[in-house]
Amino acid sequence: MSGPYAELRDRVLEANLEIVRAGLVVLTFGNASAADRNAGLVAIKPSGVRYDELAADEIVVLDLESGAVVAGEARPSSDTPTHLVLYRAFAAVGGVVHTHSPYATAWAQAGRELPCFGTTHADHFDGLVPVTRRLEPAEIAGDYERLTGEAIVETFARLELDPLDRPAALVAGHGPFAWGADAAEAVENAVALEVVAASAFRTELLRPDAEPIDADLRRRHFRRKHGETAYYGQDG
Repeated sequence: MSGPYAELRDRVLEANLEIVRAGLVVLTFGNASAADRNAGLVAIKPSGVRYDELAADEIVVLDLESGAVVAGEARPSSDTPTHLVLYRAFAAVGGVVHTHSPYATAWAQAGRELPCFGTTHADHFDGLVPVTRRLEPAEIAGDYERLTGEAIVETFARLELDPLDRPAALVAGHGPFAWGADAAEAVENAVALEVVAASAFRTELLRPDAEPIDADLRRRHFRRKHGETAYYGQDG
């Protein structure tokens, strides 16, 4: 598209369509957003709009700090306050994806953190994927979506986790949120999260007493793809 915020809206449209293509979304269960930190903006899918009808000019653009809509006629996703909390708390994050993908959601509904049982998991997440506490009744009755984001931030602070080393969280009783340095990376991490959630489920079926892989192996796999010492893939 052309016009104001075209590049940001195009990126967010593509991220939303990609989570559908990846099989992470049915009906309208999910949303993706991206931040333009230089401009102080966030763009996100409009609430309840079918993915097969979604167009770039329907993507809603908001002020990152105030949350005020600056472009778009539709209401933004009902999960927008959660996305905004994550952007404000995690300065390195440039994209956020929320889905109700089946296996990751099952772990969230069980209120269980996702163990790192193998190197597939370690390629994307440097350890377990944490689960939040359950929200209190007063929180659910109040500013629910904002407090959902605060529960994620609280979990990362309590566990002293780097959000780019563990770019996802399971919201207890709800579902997964994933993020990355940009929207494309957030989508990749959402896809990886669903894959490793399914593998972990099957691992526990085959061996209920399975243990996480050793820390040395986990770190080697994570660091070969991430950080200054990464050597996986091609340059440029």
